[in-house]
Amino acid sequence: MELNRCSRCGNFHITEGDICPKCCIKDGVEFSTFQSYVQENGFKNSFNTIAHDTGISVQNLNRFITYPEFQDEQKDNDLERYDTNGKCF
Repeated sequence: MELNRCSRCGNFHITEGDICPKCCIKDGVEFSTFQSYVQENGFKNSFNTIAHDTGISVQNLNRFITYPEFQDEQKDNDLERYDTNGKCF
């Protein structure tokens, strides 16, 4: 059994991925919000602006941008990638 630390709340958990079960639903909602924002607005705004507009922390935006759903946008917009261990959904 391996302990993992939740990248959202900092609590330890034994489930796979970087998000604990308590944060998983909120993470899914925020990820959907971020996806919708990107579909409507692209990546023309800074992460600070996106965070302000969506209510999602810059820390979580940096994590979301590493997900496979945004690989094409990263290439098209030269976005920086930050390492993550995976997602819960």
